[in-house]
Amino acid sequence: MTKVCVITGGSSGIGLSIAHKFVAEGYQVFNLDIQSGSAGQHILCDMTDVSVVSNAIKNIGEKHGIDVLVSNAGIHYSANIENTSEQALERVFNINVKGAYAATKACLPFMKAKKNGVIIYIASDQALIGKRNSFAYNLSKSALASMAKTTALDYAEFNIRANAVCPGTIETPLYHNAIDNYVEKSGADKQDVHQEEAKLQPLGRLGQPEEVAELTYFLASDNAKFITGSLQVIDGGYTAQ
Repeated sequence: MTKVCVITGGSSGIGLSIAHKFVAEGYQVFNLDIQSGSAGQHILCDMTDVSVVSNAIKNIGEKHGIDVLVSNAGIHYSANIENTSEQALERVFNINVKGAYAATKACLPFMKAKKNGVIIYIASDQALIGKRNSFAYNLSKSALASMAKTTALDYAEFNIRANAVCPGTIETPLYHNAIDNYVEKSGADKQDVHQEEAKLQPLGRLGQPEEVAELTYFLASDNAKFITGSLQVIDGGYTAQ
């Protein structure tokens, strides 16, 4: 029987690579995203609307069952706490955290019924360390790490595993948007900034989305069936410094 993976935000960047990986491994993939994607079956979904997320996942679960949830949808926001408006904070949390809450809550009944399931949150190295001018984003990714731990403990009796993948600097459209915004504000040369970012990594390069996808798939596989409640760092050694 074909396994089913639900991924949120699977239309670009890390999410798209993860969706492609699960499709390649024979999963039926459903991608919940406001933008269309090229992997799996796209379902138009506003992750800030709990009822919309819940209904979309309920429809998938009732028709196909759900084996894996990859909660990946998220946005970046650069600012310290003084420069983070209430509206900006709410927007980051509505997508990054409330969206993950809605997806998790909707998937759990289907996983509990079969006493099996895997939930993977795409967090960040910022779930483990602080970074400047990243108040809201850092806070949201720390929340996902917490969600992985508490969900792992609460649902272990149902053989449901939950983990968080914590990527460092990965070369994605999100990364390039952040660099472009910095270049626009600072007047710096983009290539110079890109090279400096690579030098900050102990391995001397940026990570690639496909590498995060490989780790995510491993955590969903039976090869990782004794791993739960963990924060899996994939950052080229950055947080080891």
